[in-house]
Amino acid sequence: QVQLVQSGGGLVQAGGSLGLSCAASGRTFSINEMAWWRQAPGKQRELVARISRAGSATYADGLKGRFAISRDNSKNTLSLQMNNLKPEDTAVYYCYASSSLTGPHWGQGTQVTVSS
Repeated sequence: QVQLVQSGGGLVQAGGSLGLSCAASGRTFSINEMAWWRQAPGKQRELVARISRAGSATYADGLKGRFAISRDNSKNTLSLQMNNLKPEDTAVYYCYASSSLTGPHWGQGTQVTVSS
């Protein structure tokens, strides 16, 4: 199995910055793609950004330039730096990892609240 433990997040004013981290353990050698998803109240979970094992990243429309995803395969960590945050970025953010052996895995979720 793969375990994902998230940290970071919290409350910030609009225009501020926050960082999220996700530490993977277990069969980390089997992890291919990692990603950040988010779910706002009353809305479906949506993809924020994804990154391949080689470091190729893609972002949801409108987030590139404000958000930056990165991963450190040697430390088995995934990060998301969020800048110029807006109230509409308020959501629970989830770390995601896809394992070639055990399938999809999710972190516990972290609340990000952006006040106007």
